Amino acid sequence: MLHRSTLLTWLMLGLFCLATPALAQPLPGEPTPTPAAAPVDPAAPRGADSPAVPKSSGTPSAATVILQMVRSLSYFSVPFALATLIAIWFITERIVVLRRGRVIPKPFVRRFLKLLEEGELNRDEALQICDENGSPVAVVFAHGVRKWGKPSVEVEQAIIDGGEREVNDLRTHLRVINGVATISPLLGLLGTVWGMLESFDKIASAGAMGNTQELAAGIALALVTTAAGLIIAIPCLTAYMYLAGKIDSLVMEMDDLGQKVVLLISAEGLAERSARPRKAKETAEGQKKAV
Repeated sequence: MLHRSTLLTWLMLGLFCLATPALAQPLPGEPTPTPAAAPVDPAAPRGADSPAVPKSSGTPSAATVILQMVRSLSYFSVPFALATLIAIWFITERIVVLRRGRVIPKPFVRRFLKLLEEGELNRDEALQICDENGSPVAVVFAHGVRKWGKPSVEVEQAIIDGGEREVNDLRTHLRVINGVATISPLLGLLGTVWGMLESFDKIASAGAMGNTQELAAGIALALVTTAAGLIIAIPCLTAYMYLAGKIDSLVMEMDDLGQKVVLLISAEGLAERSARPRKAKETAEGQKKAV
């Protein structure tokens, strides 16, 4: 899937590069800009062999090209604008929601694990701390705490079930971003076909082969819609891959932390912790007798 997406992206980038020179051309119905005449020096001699040579006006600015692109989209501007707004909204929302400090707050994790290791928390106190924090990792811990003192298999299964629910919440709206990245190039392809059909229709009905302005509208629509679809799809696909990788990283970290909680609150972990003071006491008594 990733290989196909990369191949499609490079193919569309190539089409965009081919389309860029055509975007600098004036739209149909617009007056063709004429180069400004060079200022004439009154003191300069005027002769038949020294005509005034006008200066070249140069290439159009980037702002002019962008304005021409937007105007060339015509009725396709509405779906492209809608796709842009949807992409910006959901990408921004996911970037904010998936902050590591929000999903796995380090101060809470350190304090919670330290209190468990020192045996300063019971079941109710640990559950209250998790509920008060409310972060995704705290919710996962709470599922395990509810199985406090049970065999490690039951505690681990509870944490796995809670983790799956949280992962589904973290992946919310990723399909929307992927959908925009998939549909935008298709809209561009539709615009390309539509623009070429308009050009062929004008050639067939009005013999527009000799009138470049009649052909320019359809060709501009064909090229600009392809470019617009790529401009929207490429950032969306990049954001989707970045967010999906970040979610995988967060899930792996939560899984490691969940395993630590299992070792601390399961029946086996509690029994091992309670046995440590007895072993330490027996060792100290043995050393005293040996002395």
